[in-house]
Amino acid sequence: MQSVEIRLNRLLTIDTDLLEQQDIDLSPDLAATYGPTEEAAQKVKHYYRFWILPQLWIGINFDRLTLLALFDRNREILENVLAVILAILVAFLGSILLIQGFFRDIWVFQFCLVIASCQYSLLKSVQPDSSSPRHGHNRIIAYSRPVYFCICCGLIWLLDYGSRNLTATKFKLYGITFTNPLVFISARDLVIVFTLCFPIVFFIGLLPQVNTFVMYLCEQLDIHIFGGNATTSLLAALYSFICSIVAVALLYGLCYGALKDSWDGQHIPVLFSIFCGLLVAVSYHLSRQSSDPSVLFSLVQSKIFPKTEEKNPEDPLSEVKDPLPEKLRNSVSERLQSDLVVCIVIGVLYFAIHVSTVFTVLQPALKYVLYTLVGFVGFVTHYVLPQVRKQLPWHCFSHPLLKTLEYNQYEVRILIYTALLDAATMMWFEKLHVWLLFVEKNIIYPLIVLNELSSSAETIASPKKLNTELGALMITVAGLKLLRSSFSSPTYQYVTVIFTVLFFKFDYEAFSETMLLDLFFMSILFNKLWELLYKLQFVYTYIAPWQITWGSAFHAFAQPFAVPHSAMLFIQAAVSAFFSTPLNPFLGSAIFITSYVRPVKFWERDYNTKRVDHSNTRLASQLDRNPGSDDNNLNSIFYEHLTRSLQHSLCGDLLLGRWGNYSTGDCFILASDYLNALVHLIEIGNGLVTFQLRGLEFRGTYCQQREVEAITEGVEEDEGFCCCEPGHIPHMLSFNAAFSQRWLAWEVIVTKYILEGYSITDNSAASMLQVFDLRKVLTTYYVKGIIYYVTTSSKLEEWLANETMQEGLRLCADRNYVDVDPTFNPNIDEDYDHRLAGISRESFCVIYLNWIEYCSSRRAKPVDVDKDSSLVTLCYGLCVLGRRALGTASHHMSSNLESFLYGLHALFKGDFRISSIRDEWIFADMELLRKVVVPGIRMSIKLHQDHFTSPDEYDDPTVLYEAIVSHEKNLVIAHEGDPAWRSAVLANSPSLLALRHVMDDGTNEYKIIMLNRRYLSFRVIKVNKECVRGLWAGQQQELVFLRNRNPERGSIQNAKQALRNMINSSCDQPIGYPIFVSPLTTSYSDSHEQLKDILGGPISLGNIRNFIVSTWHRLRKGCGAGCNSGGNIEDSDTGGGTSCTGNNATTANNPHSNVTQGSIGNPGQGSGTGLHPPVTSYPPTLGTSHSSHSVQSGLVRQSPARASVASQSSYCYSSRHSSLRMSTTGFVPCRRSSTSQISLRNLPSSIQSRLSMVNQMEPSGQSGLACVQHGLPSSSSSSQSIPACKHHTLVGFLATEGGQSSATDAQPGNTLSPANNSHSRKAEVIYRVQIVDPSQILEGINLSKRKELQWPDEGIRLKAGRNSWKDWSPQEGMEGHVIHRWVPCSRDPGTRSHIDKAVLLVQIDDKYVTVIETGVLELGAEV
Repeated sequence: MQSVEIRLNRLLTIDTDLLEQQDIDLSPDLAATYGPTEEAAQKVKHYYRFWILPQLWIGINFDRLTLLALFDRNREILENVLAVILAILVAFLGSILLIQGFFRDIWVFQFCLVIASCQYSLLKSVQPDSSSPRHGHNRIIAYSRPVYFCICCGLIWLLDYGSRNLTATKFKLYGITFTNPLVFISARDLVIVFTLCFPIVFFIGLLPQVNTFVMYLCEQLDIHIFGGNATTSLLAALYSFICSIVAVALLYGLCYGALKDSWDGQHIPVLFSIFCGLLVAVSYHLSRQSSDPSVLFSLVQSKIFPKTEEKNPEDPLSEVKDPLPEKLRNSVSERLQSDLVVCIVIGVLYFAIHVSTVFTVLQPALKYVLYTLVGFVGFVTHYVLPQVRKQLPWHCFSHPLLKTLEYNQYEVRILIYTALLDAATMMWFEKLHVWLLFVEKNIIYPLIVLNELSSSAETIASPKKLNTELGALMITVAGLKLLRSSFSSPTYQYVTVIFTVLFFKFDYEAFSETMLLDLFFMSILFNKLWELLYKLQFVYTYIAPWQITWGSAFHAFAQPFAVPHSAMLFIQAAVSAFFSTPLNPFLGSAIFITSYVRPVKFWERDYNTKRVDHSNTRLASQLDRNPGSDDNNLNSIFYEHLTRSLQHSLCGDLLLGRWGNYSTGDCFILASDYLNALVHLIEIGNGLVTFQLRGLEFRGTYCQQREVEAITEGVEEDEGFCCCEPGHIPHMLSFNAAFSQRWLAWEVIVTKYILEGYSITDNSAASMLQVFDLRKVLTTYYVKGIIYYVTTSSKLEEWLANETMQEGLRLCADRNYVDVDPTFNPNIDEDYDHRLAGISRESFCVIYLNWIEYCSSRRAKPVDVDKDSSLVTLCYGLCVLGRRALGTASHHMSSNLESFLYGLHALFKGDFRISSIRDEWIFADMELLRKVVVPGIRMSIKLHQDHFTSPDEYDDPTVLYEAIVSHEKNLVIAHEGDPAWRSAVLANSPSLLALRHVMDDGTNEYKIIMLNRRYLSFRVIKVNKECVRGLWAGQQQELVFLRNRNPERGSIQNAKQALRNMINSSCDQPIGYPIFVSPLTTSYSDSHEQLKDILGGPISLGNIRNFIVSTWHRLRKGCGAGCNSGGNIEDSDTGGGTSCTGNNATTANNPHSNVTQGSIGNPGQGSGTGLHPPVTSYPPTLGTSHSSHSVQSGLVRQSPARASVASQSSYCYSSRHSSLRMSTTGFVPCRRSSTSQISLRNLPSSIQSRLSMVNQMEPSGQSGLACVQHGLPSSSSSSQSIPACKHHTLVGFLATEGGQSSATDAQPGNTLSPANNSHSRKAEVIYRVQIVDPSQILEGINLSKRKELQWPDEGIRLKAGRNSWKDWSPQEGMEGHVIHRWVPCSRDPGTRSHIDKAVLLVQIDDKYVTVIETGVLELGAEV
């Protein structure tokens, strides 16, 4: 062994980076003094500087690699301190046990070996360890042996001390005396044997690293003792465990005080009732809280220390913001506010129930009623309904017995541009499932627990069972555990309750330790029994001889050897179920071994995919190597968006029963046409689910494709029965199909699960640009795009006045200028001048001047567009620069398709190389490249795609301009490496487009990727969770510890019965190869709209206040619209009154139609010809509404929008709540209210006389329908009014009067509409409406190419859609005023609706919303 030379040296300065380098010490003090010849002849010695103190080191005669082979390297001082402390503790505790004589003979030597191994592991740990979760050096694993040794030694000493110092009090449960010294001695001896077996234990890998063990221990104690949920990290496990301890400590005092009071058969202390009420409230609150406190801490920090983020406009990532953190904070805030109210209500309610002595007076009948209820409701909710909704109910039927509306659809049909987007249709059995679940966990289970608390508390606290102190603790812990687990996951609670009642009431009543403790301990036992059942199902399915798939020769060798050890396998399964450890197949074979304990989360590393894009790569690598261009990296964004969609809807869908039964740790596979993802449910709370999604490759391996086929193919057509094919009973499975479905580790739950996602369309760019004419079209759109963006830019005036640009474009301003760059090609450039062999200014103007003029005319402030203008010069210079940049990027080989595509992709991602001195003027303002040229090349690709559907449509400048505006607002065009692409996908942009360069497996192709947001259909496959955990553990052991790097190893070959390849592929990299692994994401039920429609939203103080205020406003408006203090109520107010209707064939043939028709005529014409009011057809019973609103709301919703009298004359008449209502024949339901009356006092005398004449001449009936007759009083009375069914007469007179008296009205023959007469539009009575059905909102109608509606103003059209709303969206209950109305069959195109319903343009604050009239509730006119 080499000698060690130690020399001391003090240094004033030191570079710590030298520790990372190959250490050839260059210090003159340590360098050997050799002569010139001796230095060359002898071997150079290497030294390593070992730092004792910050400025004190010693030199060691080892180089770095040799020293690392001998000792581990500690990077921090804390590691050194911890290692010294652990070494001292190991020696101290070991010496104590040796002195006290726990070991004799050969076992002393064995124990000393264990001590030595624990201490040496602090110097040099085993790498890789069998329980290490990662490749490479694991720093934490070095402390595992000494920590476990200290724990075991401490247990040995404590158990021995307890066996010798027992109190006289006996603690006995189920016949076992736990204070018996024999119990302590047996436990002590078991720990001693375990300690002596440390070498074997750590070699096999039965103990995890320390942090994993602490997380596992806290999680298991929290779940089984306190009824908590699974945890997501070590911090979350400690936080959740501490919260449970605090809750028990707070409740313990109340319980102890209540047990000290006097008890009798008919009296329970009030303090115990208070304890029960608080116990239910605290359990409810804890069940609704996530174990991860990071979001809660972030919420508190944002409220106490709000951060003001300063955005840098130069930073391209300043506008990219992830909306998920803010959404999670809002959800947590809403839940906390809701809990503040609900917990108080729950506590008071259950206190009142308990204090009413209902649990004492109604015994014993009450408890049997509750047991019967929980058995019936649980059986129906968690067994019958999930079975009949499965794809193959009971593995006997060939289709679900209860089908969703989408089941028979080939694909989900959703209207994209009409804002009628909705998720899967709500079915009656889904509502039934939600209500049964709500009643079960919020009413039945709390009543059962309170009943058992009342009947068992006195017995438990008695000296015969437990004393008061220990009894109070057991009562508190048992009650908290049962209530929390019932609130969080009631799926299998009914089985536990029914079995416990039957077992301890009818079979072994003598062994019962009160029903409360029986339920507590049986819930723990049943949890382990369910886990054992899943493990045995996995084992028997995996090793069944008729479906075994041998992936290698070892599998065939191991298969027969596994049969004799089936008894040992069963023992391993029982032990692994007790400790909740995975049971993994060794190297994927039929031999199973037990792994080390893991939490429900399973993976110890917080691994999640880091997408490669321009935000985390260097610019040089982006331009040269184009990192992240492989399909897997680019496609990972779709799984990320799928994660966000699940975050929004998963918890609600689980509560609706769309995924069947579920519990903590369950695994599901979502399979679609190209998406295959494994969803791991980790934490199941009350109204929350924490999950992790693992996305597999789009184009997987051969084995993956075989398993994908297995989960997507149907078995309904199978007709086999053993060896023959006699067929099967209709709607039933054949014998072979039913048998094979029972021997699978997975089952299909749903075949049509609807989830929001993106449909992907990819077209080969080479096929679209193969012909020169198609490349010419693309270049033309490229030039027009540049012209559009430069003319619509807000900086155009600044650019035109820039002297540097003017100087650079001075040559281009000459009319005879021609650019003869060789990159221009007559086959590609439409404005190529053959005479001058280049692109001249004259030829450019011939082709593009018309487009420049039109774009300039659309500006709010037009500029000069003459041939010699500065704008034309700027456009010419930019277009020449853009095409020269395309040619440069194409290596001046535009005639070659491959080079052209390469240059097109370079420009698309923003790689512009300015190589000509004539283009250097662009450096005066680089915004021209970023905001003009780059959007131009990107928009040209979309326009080129549109060219295939309608080649000549874009020849019209108007159509082309509107198309660009529409695409700019509704379509995101970006490179997939741009952070804006990810931001747009996560923001649910409706459409996206990108040009993708794929270089994978020798392929080199360009694709145009088009994404359209829509609802996708998935198959939901539930996988045995113990199968997943076992296969994951086997892969980790095989790759990390056994280091099997064979890419075709047998453990990843396909096994359809267990989906072995898909599960192993989903492991964390580099063990598996998923293309996306999401972070742990929490979904809340409050974000699911359909669930909120059933149960209502969160109950908070703010929501209660808003509900009271809105109800009061509705009552005021309803009373004002339906009551009149000075007259009688008309018959129509009761819902069945007489109405005046016209002789309209359409109305008569369709009595249930809500169609509204009408137009505005010429005010200068007489009545009946100049005015065409709208017509509304009413249902036979006006009191019946199509919605859940009141009769009055139904009447208002069925009524047409208000048409103003003032828009037809120079008089303006307004009322409290609405303007005049009109129909084609002039008759509407007669309602005597402020909304249907107009005072005659202010009317002109000519109109009053004509009204009197018409009233006398009007017949008493029309078309067989009677009209209520009203006499016309004199105009001197201030309280006289005109009924609504006479409005048509009044409006006609007003039109005539207005045409004769107003000098500023439109001339006869002109059409008066809001589009051409702003004065009349302002004079209308504006009325308010409230949105009651958001599905009737037309989000994209303003961007439709068909131009169904004529808009009153172009600026309003651009703002009346989702393209302008951004993050804002109209919600139910929002109010606004109507500024325009389109009705069906109107003679005026400006007011004509494109559908058979009236459409309203509503202004809400500064937003414009287009909505169908049936989706709003009229609130009255604005005064």
